[in-house]
Amino acid sequence: MTTISLAAPLTRGRSLFPGVLACVVVSSAATFMAQQYGAPVMLLALLLGMAMNFLSAEGACGPGIAFTARTVLRIGVALLGLRITAAQIAALGWQPILIVVISVALTITAAMIAARLLGFRGKFGLLTGGATAICGASAALALSASMPHHPLKERATLFTIVGVSCLSTLAMVLYPVFARALGLDAQQAGIFLGATIHDVAQVVGAGYSMSHETGDVATVVKLMRVATLLPVIMFAASLTRLQGEASDGKRPPLLPGFAVAFVGLVALNSAGFVPANAVALGNDVSRWCLVAAVAAIGMKTSLRDLATVGLKPVLLMLGETAFLAVLVLLMMHWTW
Repeated sequence: MTTISLAAPLTRGRSLFPGVLACVVVSSAATFMAQQYGAPVMLLALLLGMAMNFLSAEGACGPGIAFTARTVLRIGVALLGLRITAAQIAALGWQPILIVVISVALTITAAMIAARLLGFRGKFGLLTGGATAICGASAALALSASMPHHPLKERATLFTIVGVSCLSTLAMVLYPVFARALGLDAQQAGIFLGATIHDVAQVVGAGYSMSHETGDVATVVKLMRVATLLPVIMFAASLTRLQGEASDGKRPPLLPGFAVAFVGLVALNSAGFVPANAVALGNDVSRWCLVAAVAAIGMKTSLRDLATVGLKPVLLMLGETAFLAVLVLLMMHWTW
């Protein structure tokens, strides 16, 4: 009985090992290059993964790459909950919370409307708008994981990650210049940077390039945006249920399992039940999982497919980024 019960997992593990190992190697190379050259690790993982596209097209690596792009991705998203506590959010007062909630909601709404006007599905606007409004590549991966299967889903996810990584890097360079030109003080600059730049790493880089106080505020505001990931995932899952879209003909759960784990970890971390070394370990594991998942998604998408995207998606993401920045500045003006 024991031999029979172990045979299936061992067979499954052997089929997944080559592809998972390939993703680990690519993500390690991307991490090394990011540390050496200061480039966004997610973007490097995508580009390196795309260069290894042949691994998913044929040979023994396909199952492991697919496993990494789906299951490992969801593990990494769930562990993002260890970055946030309720105390961090409460410390800044009501104005940043209001700015974050309204800007996320309006940016995603505007993105879905703009996507439909440009001839795309509304879910593409939800994907790009969520990545822009919440936390860049991590949000794109989380939202993609909560959406039903579609022939163009992985290509849309890949484009979104590439676009949001490039725009986030550009914002990291330009937004501190804008903040100084607008005469924002340290706290205001931190709120602006934290509420507008896409990825966490770029927020940290931009904030601390101005001052320690700005960096602290920007990081906390950014984590508040990350906290909105859960209700947005719930919205995406609810939309999918209402439209009856699922690859197996069944309605997906209202709240995916990885989202339940996400909110559970936020609650545990807020209550102080998670030791500091466990939080640090969870953050490291989350980062590795997400980088590996991005590498896997890159492997599953060819450059030829990406080149057929066209100009409209680029304009959509540029418009979302500009919309978010202007909206945050206007709300800061009204609330201070």
